[in-house]
Amino acid sequence: MENAKKILGLLKKEYPDVKCYLHHGKPHELLFATILSAQCTDERVNKVTPVLFSRYKTLKDYASADLKELEKIIHPTGFYKQKAKYIRGSARILLEKHKGKIPDSMEQLTELPGVARKTANIVLANIHGKMEGIAVDTHVFRLSHRLGLSEGKTPDKTEQDLIKLFPRADWDNVNLLLIAHGRAVCTARSPRCPACILKNLCPSARVFHPELK
Repeated sequence: MENAKKILGLLKKEYPDVKCYLHHGKPHELLFATILSAQCTDERVNKVTPVLFSRYKTLKDYASADLKELEKIIHPTGFYKQKAKYIRGSARILLEKHKGKIPDSMEQLTELPGVARKTANIVLANIHGKMEGIAVDTHVFRLSHRLGLSEGKTPDKTEQDLIKLFPRADWDNVNLLLIAHGRAVCTARSPRCPACILKNLCPSARVFHPELK
């Protein structure tokens, strides 16, 4: 617990201005951008969504979208056929069951097609300001294990380990900060341990760089 507190403090100093990485304006735009981010980088999603958001401006537009046209726009994000169905299906459910509003509960959000805990956590934190958990993507999963914060074999188990270590008010920050550090320093293939602010707290630093003392 003490180690986790130190890690969080150092990351906050290193990345003081972190915010949601997916560009969006309207609440449903964040939901759909997050659906698109599955098995895809935020950078690529952010290149696709300006076209998507300009073509479909309302939930009704998405609900009545032609799947072939939608697939063509989101093609670069991968798994585009399934994601197109998820987006159109979610739009229809939001209109039919939620009066066009984004639900504010984990249970209701995860009933939407293509929405699992990671997506729901991001939406709840950024749209409703509710911390129901910690979104675990590839960066968060990797860093959690390298830093000794979790040994969970799945994102869900890793999330459960993390929420025990960090205060609820910081759960969204934990996601954003670990992503920032994973992109800048603790990369997948060649982590820059000598330059890492966490090297003295990280059990993996000497594994990657034995010269560190």
